[in-house]
Amino acid sequence: MSAPDHSIQLDPPSRALTAARALAPLVRELRDEGERLRHVPPAMSEALAQSGLLQMFLPRGIGGEETAPLVAFDAIEELSRADGSIGWCTMLASILTAFTGWLAPEVGRAMAGSPADLRMAGSIRPQGKARPVAGGYRIDGQWDFASGIHYARWLTCPCVVMDGDKPALTATGAPRTRIMWVPAEQATILDTWDVIGLRGTGSHDFVVKDLFVAEAYSSSLAEAPKHPGALYVPRMFFTWVWTVTVANAMGIARGAIDTFAAIATSKASTSSTQLLRDRPRVQAQTAHAEAALQSARAYVRNTVGEVWERVSRGETELDGPILQARLAITHGMHEAARAVDTAFHAAGTNAVYRKNHLERYFRDIHVTLQHGAALHQHFEAAGQALLGKRPVDPGW
Repeated sequence: MSAPDHSIQLDPPSRALTAARALAPLVRELRDEGERLRHVPPAMSEALAQSGLLQMFLPRGIGGEETAPLVAFDAIEELSRADGSIGWCTMLASILTAFTGWLAPEVGRAMAGSPADLRMAGSIRPQGKARPVAGGYRIDGQWDFASGIHYARWLTCPCVVMDGDKPALTATGAPRTRIMWVPAEQATILDTWDVIGLRGTGSHDFVVKDLFVAEAYSSSLAEAPKHPGALYVPRMFFTWVWTVTVANAMGIARGAIDTFAAIATSKASTSSTQLLRDRPRVQAQTAHAEAALQSARAYVRNTVGEVWERVSRGETELDGPILQARLAITHGMHEAARAVDTAFHAAGTNAVYRKNHLERYFRDIHVTLQHGAALHQHFEAAGQALLGKRPVDPGW
């Protein structure tokens, strides 16, 4: 009689994670070129597009896969482990494809083509003006932080809808806004991306002047989505898309710890010939960094996974689980940065040399922390909810 098999049976990796792992060597090969160019190298963007990873949140009705948030998390984390900028652009591109959930299927299919190949960049800030005209709008504006704009085919251009010389107002008195979907060739890129971190994202400004946009190529998250999937439930939208944002931060942290471990096994420092790995203080710092990252990662995956399962079943009474998922995401952004900082300081003077790449993870994570998902106001909103108050911020 054979002995029972007590081995753990692991689920096979998703198609997205398999694709990300396959691309990781190319990401490492081209990351220095991206840093020099200040945008994603053409060979890299083409490989990403062919893999489907630039459109993970595209609706099935447009030809996409509607990738579950934690599946997309795994893929973004893997790419970001190799290079924060490539992971960031892949994350942003997929987030923007989620907005197509508010476009009519025929419009989305016309944009994406068949098979779907939608390459997105743009902004989520209403930095343009849209004047209603027959059949649509004429828009003008300048938008910033358009990560991946060099390879984009379509741009999101959020605008304030004008009523004469003043913004049109909603029933609550706020300016009415709409996203305008614009072919990338209709915009002018301004070379503004000269920054300390995430240099390879090409997050330049762009300008659109007096362009007509048909009504069908405009949308608003304030309206009902045009696609039925759980990804497009309005209250959940920022939970899902910020799940891949924290994945980028955690991938950067994972890459930093990996890089530090390689340094520690081969380098000493200017103050001692003893290898870093043999020093008790460095050993403890390594453990602290690992624990910070792994515990925060588990918090994100447990809470987001629970909310996804419950929303997919059609549940709507989710105040507590949503609170925990939103809190886990913001907490995870900051814990990822703490892990990187710990590894950076443990490396001593080795950390400052560009050849060791640890300094790039350090620079990248601190730019990542400027993202809206990491804002301290989310801690305040979580605290309000935990103390029995209704948060001011939407989505809680």
